[in-house]
Order: sequence, then structure tokens, then C-alpha cells
Amino acid sequence: MERLPLLLGLAAVFAVGAPATAAESLEWSDVPAILARIRAPEFPARDFDVTAYGAKGDGVTDNLPAVRAAIAACAEAGGGHVVVSAGTYLLNGPIHLRSNVDLHLEEGSTILFSGKPEHFLPVVLTRWEGVIIYNYSPFIYARGAENIAITGKGVIDGNTRREFHGWAMGISKLQDKAQELSRQMGAAGTPIEQRRFGEGSYLRPSMIQPYECRNVLIEGVTIKDAPFWVVHPTFCTNVTVRGVTVDSLLINNDGCDPDSCTDVLIENCRFHTGDDGVALKAGRDADAWRDGRVTQNVIIRNCVFQSKINALCIGSEMSAGVRHVFMENCRVEEGESCIYFKSNADRGGFIENVRVRHVQIDLSRAGVVRFETNYHSYRGGKAPTSYRDFVIEDVTCANATNYAVFAEGTTEAPIKDVLLRNVTVAKAREPLFLRNATTLRLVNVLVNGAQLPEHPPATPADAKKLEIRL
Repeated sequence: MERLPLLLGLAAVFAVGAPATAAESLEWSDVPAILARIRAPEFPARDFDVTAYGAKGDGVTDNLPAVRAAIAACAEAGGGHVVVSAGTYLLNGPIHLRSNVDLHLEEGSTILFSGKPEHFLPVVLTRWEGVIIYNYSPFIYARGAENIAITGKGVIDGNTRREFHGWAMGISKLQDKAQELSRQMGAAGTPIEQRRFGEGSYLRPSMIQPYECRNVLIEGVTIKDAPFWVVHPTFCTNVTVRGVTVDSLLINNDGCDPDSCTDVLIENCRFHTGDDGVALKAGRDADAWRDGRVTQNVIIRNCVFQSKINALCIGSEMSAGVRHVFMENCRVEEGESCIYFKSNADRGGFIENVRVRHVQIDLSRAGVVRFETNYHSYRGGKAPTSYRDFVIEDVTCANATNYAVFAEGTTEAPIKDVLLRNVTVAKAREPLFLRNATTLRLVNVLVNGAQLPEHPPATPADAKKLEIRL
């Protein structure tokens, strides 16, 4: 693998308080060392069947007390497996996992949440669209736990389809008002204890959120009809998401959003989503600058995406920074931007040291490879993001109804050190759009049967202001 020089960006591209230094550049040869640290938790060979605590898989009985009792017994015994056997188990409220507990769904089982907002109170500490607040509990939640898992061949049904009378009400001006208030609180540094939402706010919670947890495994299950982001590990270390199917098409249904997490493996998953397939996050604007927890050492491989919006993404809430990301051997059946890095001039932070290879794309509706720096800017654009050190190679796309390659930086923070190699787009409306992208190389990049120049020309006025359509 060719190792690109990692150029230091201007101090202005960093968020307040973030270090103006480049992180160590990792390459594919460093992946085994990351994988060696990502180990699925192990559990004692003890089973706690929820039916032994009064649960009934009839789709009608509220099984929340029984499931909570089984989790408590499992944790107090030192850990094991809380088993959900075949049947449909209605829960009028959230599951809160505890350390050393594996929630295991046997084949033929369904956990069916009520989906009603009032059942997901009282509020818990969470991160919502990159801002730390108190809000409705995620449907499956853990805080500060170690060695937790959700496994098996069963189904987790959030029961929040668009026509449902509960959360669907929140996709409205009611949610918009609370969303704006949460952002104002994050920007102003409002004490977290005062950031209380919940009833009447309609800020839909994540479906599954381990929060400040270590050693997390989510494996094998099918997840349907989530209220918001689907799998959302936040401030976690050592996370494995393996063999999971997400089939969730409500607005904002991202498939998997690791958020300020370290050492993450996402593999062998299928994402059929109403929003992004996988989107790496690290908080929003000033709230994340103060917190400072990056997302790093993430491996995404052998996944399939069918996304109403985008597929493999970083951003846009990434203000603490995202680095050391490896994506490989994935297929995008359809998506808007398929390999996508998004931020805006309010976010600050950085996206750096990203390696992508062996991606097959059937249909891209916005951009096969896209670098965007103007994604929903809100506060006047005083903190642009640093983009630097990307290698994207061995990518094929059958049909791009818009751009093959799109890269738009800013004059203050141009996109730097990008190598695209062995990229073939059979059909595209626009082969290439560049603005404020420096040290960009296109090696064996073919679009519409024509090879693009290895070094696209800069404007004579300023080599840092690269603007070209081919």
C-alpha cells in the first residue's frame, strides 16, 4: 500500500481546544493489531429463561416486569444468558442491560416494543444527534456496563412504523423545536443536568444504545422499525456488531452509528435503511469540542447496503474527530452518496486516515465518492473541518446518476491528501467535480470509459483552489 504524506492543516480548521497536530497514520497492515483488541465478551454458562419469570410470548401480555426480573437475576448471579424463547413478547417500556448479561433471542422469538413514548420514561442520559441530553430511554439501553451482548436469531421490533400513532407524531414541528433547543444548549454549554427533554419533546430515542460501556457484542439479530438511529454505541470501547440485519425505513433510521467509540468492528451485516447505512459520529460542534472523545480504530467489512440515503459515511456530527477507519469488501445495492464524508463549517474537528477498498456499487444517486463540507450549516461557518489522508481503491460502480467523484473543500480548509486508485464507474452524469481540493491523485480512475487525469489541473490563480468539471 502506498503511504501518502500526511500534511498538517491550518490551526483554523480545528475546533476550539482540539490539538493542531496530525495523528499517527495507520495502514492496512495495522488492522490485525486493532482486531486483536476487539474481542467479544464471554458469559458464564447460565441461562435465565424469561418464561421462568412470568413472561408469555402471546403478543399481548406486557412482559417488561418479567424481562427485567430475569436480567436482575442474571446480573446478581454473576452473569449469563437471558433467554427469549420462541414467541412474541410485548414490552411496554425499555430493556436496561447490566454488566455480564447476554440478551439472547432464540430463533422464532420477537421482542415487540409498544412504541408508545410514555412507556420510555423516565429520561436517561443519552447523546441525541451529537448533543448530550436527558431524553426518552433508548429501547435497549445500558450505561456504564461491561461485558454486554444482544445475540441470537430472533427479531427486535421497535413498532414505530410511519403510520403508528406514537413516535410518528414527533416527525413534525414539535420535534423541530426541541431539536433546535438541544443544539442551543450544546452550543451554550448549558449544564447537562438542565438539558431535560422527554415528554412533549418528541425527540425520538435510538433503538439500541450502550452508553459509556466496554466489551459490547450485538450479533445475529434482526432489527425492525426503529424510532431513530438503530444501533448507536456511544462513548464505548471494544464493540462488535456482527451478522446483524437492519430493516428499518423510518426517517433518520441510520443502521449503525458508532459515536465517540474506540475499537469497533462491524462485519457481515445487511442494512436496509431509511437513512445512512453506517455513519461514524463523534458529537456535534461545541458540545463535542468540550468533551473531546474521538471515534477511532473502526473496521467495516463484508456488509451489504440498501439505503434510501447514503451507505458508508463519516459525519456529519463528528466534531471531536474521526480517524483510523478501514472499510473493505462491501456491496452497495443502492444509495445516494455511497462512500461519503460529510461535515460543515460549524463542525470543526477532523476526518483523517481513512482507507477504503474492494467496494462494489450497483446504483449511486448522488456521488460514488463524495467529500462534502457544506452539509446543513447552521451558525455562520466559523469552524471548518480538516479532511486529510484518504486512500480509496478497487471500487466499481455500474450506474451513477449524478457524480462519480465530488470533492468540495473550503479556502480555509482544503481537502488534502486523497488518492483514488483503480476506480471504475461505468456510467455517470458528471465524472468529476472539484473545488478546494489539494494533493488529490486519480490513478487508473475510469468514468464513462475514459481515464481521468492523474493530477487534475488547478486554476492558474491559486493552486489551492482547484475547480474543475470533466
